[in-house]
Amino acid sequence: MMPLRTAIISGLLFCAQAVAAPQHALTLYDEPPKYPANFKHVDYVNPDAPKGGTFREAAMGSFDSLNPFISKGVPADNITLVYDTLAQQGLDEPITEYGLIAGKIEKAPDNSWVRFYLRPEARFHDGHPVHAEDVVFTFETLITQGSPIYRTYYADVAEVIAEDPLRVLFKFKHTSNRELPLILGQLPVLPKHWWAGRDFAKSSLEIPLGSGPYKVAEVKPGRSIRYERVKDYWGKDLPVNKGLYNFDYRISDYYRDSTVALEALKAGQFDYWQEMTAKNWANAYNVPAVAEGRLIKEELPNGNPTGMQGFVFNIRKPMFQDVRVRKAISLLMDFEWTNKQLFNGAYTRTRSYFENSDMAATGLPSPAELAILEPLRGRIPDEAFTQAFAPAKTDASGMIRTQQREAYQLLQEAGWRIVDDKMVDTTGKPVSIEFMLAQTDFERILLPFKRNLADLGIELVIRRVDVSQYVNRVRSRDFDMMVGSFPQSSSPGNEQREFWQSSSADKPGSRNYIGLKDPAIDELVEQLINADSRNSLVAHAKALDRVLQFGYYVIPNWHIKTYRVAYWNHLGHPKVPPRYDVGIATWWIKPHQAPAVTPQPQTTADPASGGD
Repeated sequence: MMPLRTAIISGLLFCAQAVAAPQHALTLYDEPPKYPANFKHVDYVNPDAPKGGTFREAAMGSFDSLNPFISKGVPADNITLVYDTLAQQGLDEPITEYGLIAGKIEKAPDNSWVRFYLRPEARFHDGHPVHAEDVVFTFETLITQGSPIYRTYYADVAEVIAEDPLRVLFKFKHTSNRELPLILGQLPVLPKHWWAGRDFAKSSLEIPLGSGPYKVAEVKPGRSIRYERVKDYWGKDLPVNKGLYNFDYRISDYYRDSTVALEALKAGQFDYWQEMTAKNWANAYNVPAVAEGRLIKEELPNGNPTGMQGFVFNIRKPMFQDVRVRKAISLLMDFEWTNKQLFNGAYTRTRSYFENSDMAATGLPSPAELAILEPLRGRIPDEAFTQAFAPAKTDASGMIRTQQREAYQLLQEAGWRIVDDKMVDTTGKPVSIEFMLAQTDFERILLPFKRNLADLGIELVIRRVDVSQYVNRVRSRDFDMMVGSFPQSSSPGNEQREFWQSSSADKPGSRNYIGLKDPAIDELVEQLINADSRNSLVAHAKALDRVLQFGYYVIPNWHIKTYRVAYWNHLGHPKVPPRYDVGIATWWIKPHQAPAVTPQPQTTADPASGGD
């Protein structure tokens, strides 16, 4: 907590307060939101969608916790449905938030603070009103006992004050973090009275108390979780919620294997599936239910930046600390053959950490980008100034001798050599790389990569582990390589610290999987966060992108610009889907259309028992 301001600064703050005005929405650069203060509903819902029915979906692996805010345990899918946030993001705008628990939001003109005015009707599920003290409790608990991401995300908050039961003020350490008011709007509000006497930092299957549209009705640990729509949900008539949360029940059934889950979908055991495998999308749905129109295949537009998915190098490991080694190994990934033979040509190779957006670095750097990069010359890759990054491209024949020769040359330059047909590192130790997997689908993709590495005497050991072990090993950084993703929004900001900054590298729960500790990247991240216009944000994102690209920290995978979904025809969804989300909360059950399999009658579990 920062000390009190001087009298002069306090006077300036008072003046800023005098001219600020509470608003129904927040935007990043104070541009007008899409929806005015008197809007009735958003465009991507059916405001008259029928309520009722049961929606079943598949989840993968298992779960052992109902606390999604800590680094211990594996939380159940969709558990955040239990909680309301101060504000709710519009799904057809890049980054605009409309008041939810907070009916009005007031931001200092100089961005030194933000104040949330809580709705007096906001209630937790036990009828207890949501007050400012709950917001303060939530914030302080998350940054002291929650996942490390919260300490990074809210690092620029100096102080939080409950001014009265319905007003809470956040003061900032500086005025340049324009995104901070918006990410505070995403704060879930936890009930202080319920958590009193409970250990927040302990993983638990105790059914939590929330204020959101659903509550946990039944828990079968590791097998399924059932949520029940709160009939007297305090926010059900708000314009921001109109047309949302239409299912009476939402059930997540857990499967160990995606192949088994897909067969269960086709048998009608659940209702909806987002297909992630191109081969399945092309070949696995040749069943009568699809031909008859009972099981529907549909591609919905995805307007989000696809971000980066790739094979992540853990550069904490000595063998990956030389960029020439990382580049050499990257050359041995034959995407073109993989796309042709395994993906039916469905994918595009990812090359940017901000793929599918105007923030992706393409071509040579612009003058604006060079102005950002020039002060870092000598501390970042020289290629960032003079080259356009592109992953190696092959002819899809499966023969990659050119890439192998280049990779071998790079490895020799790094001090690696062949001894007795095995590649050895600078210490003379044979090179063996363990690739940790939880997804069985990736094994067939890694096998050709394994063969290409073997041609240079490098052993790739594919280590498949269960979900719990995978989560624990990622948190403890106990891996050589793995499949990792770095999702992006249309307005990247504070979360970039969690991906790339030195401060997150040693935090067990952070998403700095790579282990980056680079002061130059730290500077680029801070500059991006503090960008004061959209043009500046785009230029800083591109500059950061170039440095990450030429660091060869991941082997880029692939992407597609649609959501591939399969669902049974008793489900309906709006004609205009949200641009930035698949929008399951907007879907509904058709009242007169029978489901493929009639759900079993529901019974409410005894909350004290924690479910079956």
